[in-house]
Order: sequence, then structure tokens, then C-alpha cells
Amino acid sequence: MTDAPAFGRDDVRVIKREVAWRGYFRIDRLVLDHPLFEGGRSEALIREVFERGAVGAVLPYDPVRDEVVLVEQFRPGPFAAGDECWLLESVAGVLETGESAEALARRESREEAGCTLDALEPMYRFYTSPGACTEHVEMFCGRVDTSGIGGVHGLAEEGEDIRVHVVRRDDVASLLNTGRIINAKTIIALQWLMLNHDWLRRKWTA
Repeated sequence: MTDAPAFGRDDVRVIKREVAWRGYFRIDRLVLDHPLFEGGRSEALIREVFERGAVGAVLPYDPVRDEVVLVEQFRPGPFAAGDECWLLESVAGVLETGESAEALARRESREEAGCTLDALEPMYRFYTSPGACTEHVEMFCGRVDTSGIGGVHGLAEEGEDIRVHVVRRDDVASLLNTGRIINAKTIIALQWLMLNHDWLRRKWTA
């Protein structure tokens, strides 16, 4: 395996780009071609892309109590797919203009979970569905004191109705193994914590 991809974004030729649909979200239609691994270029491809943009996410974690904070809310995507639609998730939100992912993590933690973060540890940056969506997530673990955290939060003007859960880290594996967590970024965050909690607790309780 090579260290770098064979091609870069400058090798892609955009023939046409237009807005195919605009509502609560936006869908763009691209006509493009790109180089092929065995030489030459692809035929012109027509691809619709769900325009979602940059997202920040954070898993609040109390290293003293060894607890994480998760939020529960209704999600229309799983509902439309015929699945369970009140999901346990990490805190997350879409970046506002000029806002950093770190600032968003702190803001959304206050709005969605009523908690204040006093440190952030980067996890990963990743695309949630790169074949169809622009959404990319910058994810953190946030140090928090979970004492007194709970209740229902969210911004009424954004239609949010968010219930807060404080979960012992020892119970995280059960949530994952029983399929209670079906949100990708939350699975990633919890697995990161399971791999790194010993090191992180030493760092945050030193």
C-alpha cells in the first residue's frame, strides 16, 4: 500500500454543476470525469451529492467518575428507513460560518447536554457517507464533570427535544454489542474511548 493516493482533487474535471433540489437541505448534481488507475479517463459521470458540509462532534467524558454523556433524540433518517428512530448519540452539530470545530463542540455541549467542557482531545476526522454526501466530521473527546448532568435540553427554535443520559464507561461495550447505538460517529467515538481510556484518564487526572 502506498502512502499517498494516486490522484488528487485537481485531477477531477467538473463539466457541469447545478443545484438539483433545495429545501431544508440541498442536493447538487455534478457531471464530471476523472483519471483511471490503468490509464485514460472515465466517461462523464452524473452524480447527485447531498450537500451537508462540516460537522463537529464531541463525546463528553468524566475521567474521575469514568462516565460518558450521550444524548437521545428523534432522527427522521432511520424513521424513513423503517428503523428505530430515537437514537443515542454523541453531541454534534453543523459548523456556523467562521466557527471552529472546537468552538462548536463546546457550544453544542452546552445547548444539547447542559454541560461545560474544560478540555478537548482530538479523535478523528472522517466522512460519514463519501459516496453520496459532503458531510465530514471532526470529532473530539471532551472532559466534563458529570455530577448533576441530565434532563431535557435543546433549542426550541430549532425543533430540538434532547434527553441527556450519563452512562458508565463499563456499560459502553454492552450498548455497542447489543446494537443500541446505531449512529456511526457515536460508535467511532465510543470505540476510541474504549481503546484510549487508560491513557486519557492518566492525562486528565494528573
